[in-house]
Amino acid sequence: MAKRNSENNNKLRSKYRFAIFNDTSHEELFVFRSNGVALILSIITIIAAIIVSVIALISFTSLKTFIPGYPTTESRREIVENTIKVDSLKNEIDLWRIQLANIQKIVSGSTPLQIDSIINLKDNKGTTIDSLKESYAKSDSILRAAVMKEEQFNITSSKQRIEQIEGMHFYTPIKGVVTHEFSPNANRLFINISAEANSTVSAILGGTVFVADFSDQEGYFIGIQHSNNLISLYKHNSKLLKEVGDVVEAGTPIALAGSTGTLTNQPLLHFELWHNGLPINPVDYIKF
Repeated sequence: MAKRNSENNNKLRSKYRFAIFNDTSHEELFVFRSNGVALILSIITIIAAIIVSVIALISFTSLKTFIPGYPTTESRREIVENTIKVDSLKNEIDLWRIQLANIQKIVSGSTPLQIDSIINLKDNKGTTIDSLKESYAKSDSILRAAVMKEEQFNITSSKQRIEQIEGMHFYTPIKGVVTHEFSPNANRLFINISAEANSTVSAILGGTVFVADFSDQEGYFIGIQHSNNLISLYKHNSKLLKEVGDVVEAGTPIALAGSTGTLTNQPLLHFELWHNGLPINPVDYIKF
């Protein structure tokens, strides 16, 4: 064993020569002399230099784009754009959820949520309305409550939204006399129109029926979703002529007037018109 180790040490310390000769003239063109240890170190150094050079070229030049799976400039741009689109879609879905909740509240006769107020009452950290209300000073809470109650159905505050439907041609839902006028201050967000029993109730605009049902208080009622975030509701009908999902045009018969429901004892049409979750006066746009 000692003899073998001695031979290995002698090999590493021995001198070696690497030469290149001209095959024709046998002229010596290149000579490299070194012992075994230096040769091994030289080879390791060359390999390390090659590895470092390749890593530097890939890291600091455009060669890295040729690596399979590495994102290019266009793909990174698309990733950023898709992230922005996903964020926008999330906001849009949240808005539709609020509007769907408002539709359900409108149909059930409850007070809808104020979409603009919900958005404005959320800070960048996602603070909720309840946490903001808890921070109100006691001396200021009464005034805030009074202002919120007065502005809850302030139609003039939605002037910009109402201008979106100016000039639209509304079909009269039923011929008759308005017996109960629109009055937000009295929490009367509808109008009642006197009508003959079983007279035709027509859609005011084209749209899609999103609700058609019966309740003890409102009788047979039907609702239509129109463009420009408009919703029309027709209640106390004796019979419904359309179902959920039906697409209707302006003037299409959708129900027959009646007196169903506990809230009335005479034939009439309870009519509501909503825009972006806010009630608006149908008389301002429809001639009865």
